[in-house]
Amino acid sequence: MRASVRRQILIRRAAQQVWQLVGDPTRIPEWFDGIEAATVEGSTRTILTASGMSMPETIVTNDSLQRRFQYRIDTALFREHLSTIDVFDLGDGTSLVSYAVDANPAVMALVIAGAAGAALRHLRDIMEGEG
Repeated sequence: MRASVRRQILIRRAAQQVWQLVGDPTRIPEWFDGIEAATVEGSTRTILTASGMSMPETIVTNDSLQRRFQYRIDTALFREHLSTIDVFDLGDGTSLVSYAVDANPAVMALVIAGAAGAALRHLRDIMEGEG
């Protein structure tokens, strides 16, 4: 079974400021708890989790005009996976950040979305100077 889950958060910072952090694939350890390191070679990002697991991902989209970052996790844990992070400019100095996960098996979408919700709260705290 496949599932789609989305988490969103309002951040009191301009979208371009948020994008500078979110749009840099090597900076994910700064705002996504549980990720210790990230390296990028070409279109492959490899993350190292706090548990010591190395996980390769394919960067599908990194579009600074749309402020959209998409990646696919390339491990046997998934039959298919696509995560999309969008940073929307609300026009008043604030932004909405959306983290959507589509995955098969469905339980993996729920796992990633749970972690993504916590990551978005951490991102907000960092961007608003509280973290």
